[in-house]
Amino acid sequence: MRRICLTLPTNRACGATISAIREEARYAVEHFDVEVHLLILDSCDEAAFAVHAKVVEEADEIPGVVVHHLDEAAQRDFLRRAIDRSGLAEPERLLDLMLPDDVSYGACTNRAFLIAGALGCASVHRRDSDSDYQVLDGEPVFPIHHELLSLGKRAADAVGGVTETVLEQAHQHKPVVLVGSSFIGELSVDIGEIQQLDPEVYHDVVSLWAPAHWSAEQKRELVEESFRGAGTDPFLQDLSTLTVVDPMRLDMCNISFAQVQELVPLPPATDTIGSDYFLMHLVQDAKLPGVLHNRHIVNFYTNERRTDAGFMAYQLRFTKFFLSMLYFNFIYERMAAAGVALLDGEARVRPAAVAAIVRESAGLDRAENLRRLIVIDGSYRRLGGRYAEFADLIAPRRHQLLDEAQLDIENFALLIEAWDPLMRASKATSVHQLPR
Repeated sequence: MRRICLTLPTNRACGATISAIREEARYAVEHFDVEVHLLILDSCDEAAFAVHAKVVEEADEIPGVVVHHLDEAAQRDFLRRAIDRSGLAEPERLLDLMLPDDVSYGACTNRAFLIAGALGCASVHRRDSDSDYQVLDGEPVFPIHHELLSLGKRAADAVGGVTETVLEQAHQHKPVVLVGSSFIGELSVDIGEIQQLDPEVYHDVVSLWAPAHWSAEQKRELVEESFRGAGTDPFLQDLSTLTVVDPMRLDMCNISFAQVQELVPLPPATDTIGSDYFLMHLVQDAKLPGVLHNRHIVNFYTNERRTDAGFMAYQLRFTKFFLSMLYFNFIYERMAAAGVALLDGEARVRPAAVAAIVRESAGLDRAENLRRLIVIDGSYRRLGGRYAEFADLIAPRRHQLLDEAQLDIENFALLIEAWDPLMRASKATSVHQLPR
């Protein structure tokens, strides 16, 4: 029986989501030969944490499901012990990259990767607190169904579990390291209002995602496709494809990894949306097999985003996403050019090759990012209202934001280089501190 880690990182109240994900765990043990470790990484305040703890405590025990509900103190304790065991230099810096004070989508998932390793789990299956499952004939449609059918198998052995195979023969001896899908519902990024207020501004802003050298037509196509997920069509029947998966068809609320997450972490950037999507690109560029299915999760927005403070925080994360793309567009192009050279003879990613590309990107000219900030400033002032207020907020921080984006990439290279000893140390470290 293999162990798997079904994880929910959260910094918001989400008792209903915890109950729903427990049912996904139940489905997994009832339909597959697995032991599920349900890992709730809870960064909420004391009141919300207490509500979550009550939900966990009052739920019926499910045979084969082990729940780990960890607050930040427990997460920090585990990380400190694992980092100390690793013997790596700058332990405090590493701890800060793994558990920063500010929001980090990559760091919370990196913690899940290390803790899953400590729990002896072969795979990590991630969900989000601001999402829900679709329903067909009164029953939830759980993505873990497709994940456990294929994840970790040799691609040639996974053919029988999918409805279509478009994977080239040359890749069928490799393991399936990713199974995922997308979402339906609201845009993955909370910018629908911008599109309603001014479609031209929406185009100008979203196109900042693209490399500067792209043509106008390429940028237009990217804008039309961005942040929309799988649209709005509900689930009717299972469809799944064994392929090299396009990251544009995936979302981190509906993803699972095997093997690759133990070799390379996610970028630990703070206050930056999209910082947790790196492994999707690495898997694609290295030509590793994956399965794309259609059990899309339902995305929704929490009330916090509607507050003025929530709006400003989210727009900052959105802005820092665009600044990160100076580096990631370069990294993705270099990784795509390297292709299977990113792998060793056993079809495992070579972390040193990835780290070298990431380190090279840190030296890029930042003029392109300065232009991004100028476009955001002008576009948001054109929108007026609280968008103009946001422009006023970040205008004096331009150089600070440029510095932060570069430092984020340098920190990512450092973490990649530290990841192997960190993972090995984590596997030898107890998640729960034993009483003395």
